[in-house]
Amino acid sequence: MLLSKFQTALSLALASCLSLAQASSPLRQRSFDFGGEKLRGVNLGGWLLLEPWITPSVFENAGEAAVDEWTLSEILGKEEAKNRLATHWNSFITADDFHQIKAAGLNHVRIPVGHWAVVPDDSEPYVQGQLEYLDKAIGWARDAQLNVMVDLHGAPGSQNGFDNSGRRGSIDWSRHEHNINRTLDAIDVLVKRYASDTDVVTSIQPLNEPMTVLGDAGVNLQALQQFYYDSYGRLRAVSEDVTLALHDGFQDITFWNGFMSPGTGFWKVMMDNHHYEIFVDSLIVKNTDEHVQNVCQFAHEKLASMDKWTIVGEWTGAMTDCTKYLNGRGSGARYDGTYPGSSYIGSCDGYSQAEVSSLPDDTRDNIRRFIEAQLDAYETGAGWIFWTWTTEGSPEWDMKRQLAADVFPNPVTSRKYPGQCG
Repeated sequence: MLLSKFQTALSLALASCLSLAQASSPLRQRSFDFGGEKLRGVNLGGWLLLEPWITPSVFENAGEAAVDEWTLSEILGKEEAKNRLATHWNSFITADDFHQIKAAGLNHVRIPVGHWAVVPDDSEPYVQGQLEYLDKAIGWARDAQLNVMVDLHGAPGSQNGFDNSGRRGSIDWSRHEHNINRTLDAIDVLVKRYASDTDVVTSIQPLNEPMTVLGDAGVNLQALQQFYYDSYGRLRAVSEDVTLALHDGFQDITFWNGFMSPGTGFWKVMMDNHHYEIFVDSLIVKNTDEHVQNVCQFAHEKLASMDKWTIVGEWTGAMTDCTKYLNGRGSGARYDGTYPGSSYIGSCDGYSQAEVSSLPDDTRDNIRRFIEAQLDAYETGAGWIFWTWTTEGSPEWDMKRQLAADVFPNPVTSRKYPGQCG
């Protein structure tokens, strides 16, 4: 069933590609070779899709019930939500950020956006206007000579139940076919809008972090695989050059070996793994040496065994989950034992709502050591994209401030602690 549906989509895609090749306006030249260059990037998290831990003030100004972009917009009403979000969109990321990112030696930005920005539904409380800023970002990236991955970060019904999907709570994306179809409609819009910008837009991610490991409470894995086939068809109907980036759905990444692999009729398909070591009890208790060993082992055993380009599209310098609202507004932290069911490991003092430069010297050194190990480890694969560029005050996560404080290597190829994964 999956194959027959995909063969139909692929036939349509190839026919469209032939028509595209004969069009009078050729695509711009492709700007990045994932097989020959290492992707080195940063996410622009919390800009066009809000998360409480990245910009807590935006949510706190709306009251305690504002826990995600859905409830924030619902509480404020569409007019006030549009006013406040437009102020945020205008100021949180600017053209200057792109030039700073380029100056640090990076070559990519990944830009998350929610489905409501692309295929709005008047019955939802969300407001629109984000695509105008995504258009600006494409221009800013072109000017700074950066590449862009366009990332559909939130899908109808929520694909993971996290606030980063736009709506915290149940995972209903694959329960209703209209949610999947609406997501495919969003892919159509993004592909048609940006796939011709191949000098900048190297890749499109059709779905961020679908949660496939919770059984009936999560995303149906077969439905996700079919969605990936369909997304591929939508992309190839417009572009032969743009890469499709597939998140692993929290499966072991080697599960995806053999799926849409090179040599099987597919081309320019990339796997995206997100590697964090703070959201599982067995990982957050590790010390710096153990974290370093863990990411190096992951690279040697997993990344090196993949049959397609594989990136770590989200990771961090954090070894605690102390950042305010990181586990969701109203939740505590595992590290200090305030998260339900957790046990005390250490104090969160100084980790939340603080400047990187205010951290103790040994803490900053440990974060840099962990960051450098991950840089080396993830370049075992096709590269990496750090989460995230800037925050209102999360020193373990804020690349912009880490660069300024000599915690993140600048340029990103420099090392104080070389050979950790040797």
